[in-house]
Amino acid sequence: MQSVHAQESLSRDISYEYLDKLVATCKTNYPKNKIFDTRISIAEYGIKKAKLSYFDIFSAGYLYSPNSSNGTAGAASFLGGYQLGFFANIGSLLQKPSVIKQAKGELATAEFEKLTNDLNVEAEVKKRYFTYLQKIAVLRLKNEALLDVLSMLASVKHKFEKGEETLENYNEVLMMQSAHSQNIIIAESEVLIAKSSLEELLGQKLENIK
Repeated sequence: MQSVHAQESLSRDISYEYLDKLVATCKTNYPKNKIFDTRISIAEYGIKKAKLSYFDIFSAGYLYSPNSSNGTAGAASFLGGYQLGFFANIGSLLQKPSVIKQAKGELATAEFEKLTNDLNVEAEVKKRYFTYLQKIAVLRLKNEALLDVLSMLASVKHKFEKGEETLENYNEVLMMQSAHSQNIIIAESEVLIAKSSLEELLGQKLENIK
């Protein structure tokens, strides 16, 4: 019966709209997610750099040839002594397509890694959210059980004081009350631990996410 009630309580507590907000918050704030965004930016820059490197295969230069004619002077002598030229590195030109292809492959890899991380993060947020709600439901059940024990204790105590109940039964109920109180403390700590575990992914307190 407790298992059935726990399932019913957990189902009532789940808000998928709120869960979507938690997932979005985690993707925005969790530091590890920013690493994958940075890798994508670096890969995109690598593609631009590889494309711009096409210009590196071209170079310009000049050759100086002294003019042996003594009859030429001025501008004609200057133009005759220097020769401008453009040069192309054919080997480098042939390598550029493979360099660009490699850069695009690195970008695709970074994007797939980010997608994989997003899926893992979403699954982990859901797992910790459901665990948190489970711990709350268990705590609620234990509180209800404690109320029943306290009611029983009050009744047994009243009967014991009137001489209608034995000391053994009275002590037994007292031990039950003590055990339930300890269970409450344990359940409360488990709720706090589950909440802290979820907030670790979110980067902020649950109370701040509306």
